[in-house]
Amino acid sequence: MTVIDPETQAGWVPEAESEDDVEEMPLSLRLSIADTLTLGNATCGFMAVYFTTTGILIPHLSGSQETGMARHSAATAVILMLLAAIFDLCDGLVARKLRSSPMGAELDNLSDLISFGLAPAYFVLVYGMVADDAHQRVAAVAAITVLLAVVLRLARFSCVTMKDGMFQGMPSPFGALTVVSIVLLELPFVPTLLAVIGVAWLMVSRVEYPKPRGILAVAMLSWIIGAMGLLAAWAFDAPGGQMLLQTGCALQIVLAATIPLFATARRVNTFRDNRREARAAQP
Repeated sequence: MTVIDPETQAGWVPEAESEDDVEEMPLSLRLSIADTLTLGNATCGFMAVYFTTTGILIPHLSGSQETGMARHSAATAVILMLLAAIFDLCDGLVARKLRSSPMGAELDNLSDLISFGLAPAYFVLVYGMVADDAHQRVAAVAAITVLLAVVLRLARFSCVTMKDGMFQGMPSPFGALTVVSIVLLELPFVPTLLAVIGVAWLMVSRVEYPKPRGILAVAMLSWIIGAMGLLAAWAFDAPGGQMLLQTGCALQIVLAATIPLFATARRVNTFRDNRREARAAQP
């Protein structure tokens, strides 16, 4: 017997019919392969926060002097962010080759917020709590700046249509990796915080960045895998591991700084060429 709600006059569906509805759920609402990769991205971001807390923050608050554990946990957290970047790169490639569900874009933004917004911002915050020359409240402001920059960038990405093959503003995975590279470089506190805020500004700027496709995607994947190797060498205190890590971090920062310069130079040259064409077209 079907029970009728006297207020809505809606029939309550029997249990057997409810199961049939679940089985007949349209394909558009089911997770695709690309969506599964996107969820892997979110999982890596959450685990990066976990290792930053349990391996760096809690030992510091409890007065532990074990630096090896902190180094291993920091390396693990950053490796997880790098792995999240690989998932983020692959889910886009898979979505273009196969298909993505209507939830794909929303899942991607939410996962990116966790892995490339929350995780690096929390990394900066914990750095401000454990570093010898750091100031916790100032570091908290810088961490919030990074988080809000990623939020604004992801929201703008959903609303603004860019020309094919280009991003407006530094992509959030690239920005997150640059932020953690700045922290791992172990510069003095003030230059570190200024550089972190500079990266946050680049993420919300109008500077154009190329999308990682084709050869560029392969180069980016190779760079991420190489960075994982540098972090592993540093974590296990391999000979020259500290120097290798600092070299990799410095290259990441230099790359983040030079891309806007090339983009700005290209825009200036395009503007000059347009002006010359306009003058030549005048009678």
